[in-house]
Amino acid sequence: MSASGGTKAIVAALAANLAIAVAKFVAFLFSGSSSMLAESVHSLADSGNQGLLLLGGKKAQREATPQHPFGYGRERYIYAFLVSIVLFSVGGMFAIYEGYEKIKNPHEISHWYWPVGVLVFAIIAESFSFRTAIKESNQIRGKQSWKDFIRRAKAPELPVVLLEDLGALIGLVLALAGVGVALATNNGVWDGIGTLCIGILLILIAIVLAAETKSLLLGEAAGTDEVKKIEDALVDGDTVTRVIHMRTLHLGPEELLVAAKVAVQHDDTAAEVASAINAAEERIRTAVPIARVIYLEPDIYSESAAAAGTNPAKSPGGPMPDTGH
Repeated sequence: MSASGGTKAIVAALAANLAIAVAKFVAFLFSGSSSMLAESVHSLADSGNQGLLLLGGKKAQREATPQHPFGYGRERYIYAFLVSIVLFSVGGMFAIYEGYEKIKNPHEISHWYWPVGVLVFAIIAESFSFRTAIKESNQIRGKQSWKDFIRRAKAPELPVVLLEDLGALIGLVLALAGVGVALATNNGVWDGIGTLCIGILLILIAIVLAAETKSLLLGEAAGTDEVKKIEDALVDGDTVTRVIHMRTLHLGPEELLVAAKVAVQHDDTAAEVASAINAAEERIRTAVPIARVIYLEPDIYSESAAAAGTNPAKSPGGPMPDTGH
């Protein structure tokens, strides 16, 4: 994984979640709180998720092979999608089941200071992890809103960690509220309600993550700004006069494929066309360094063909509005 900030945020989240998972499970053993059991499973699932993200980043670094000529950059998308599945099944569905059982068969919480103390500790630890994820995300987020950053980020790790940490913090507050009300009313049903709310929250976050990573898996084009830079770099006004048609595709978070048909002068020689194509490729790589796979097809621009729909604005795969995932 080339983004050191993403790796730093993942490692911080992994360390926090492992410590919190152990503490929560100990608190469950002493108190019998279903919220604590659901939260300990949630933290354990989150730890596994961070392990999946690190594994995906490692696998994505493998060299291209004849069987996979464009490399393994999309491994990161696959493992991010697996995270959403784990969060939905191991985290969300388990919490809903545990909450239902506790509401159906409530019992008092014993040794209340264990769950309360651990939840306070967990909130503090998760806050530090969340702060690290926010800090690292701000380095690449630019002027985007947080919603746009999560929707449009091509590297999945930071959005995944951000949503996981946010969900963990809200879940901890729900667990603390459930335990607190259960202790105040001496009614264990509230502990089950808190657990049920945690499960619903995790499922909602898992659905958002699945939707975002699904779009990345299907293959996304470059963003509007990158498309504009590529078009500007292609046309020099002399040897390459215009872009007739262009498609872009992310082969991974830091690798972009560019395929374009460009107009050249009708009286250029083969050597001049080849030189123009090579120069255009160099300009693209300078303007957009992640454009590593470039295929350019020279052609003669035709007004009649453009009117028939082969220009970039009308042709499938041409520049489109950047609507996020």
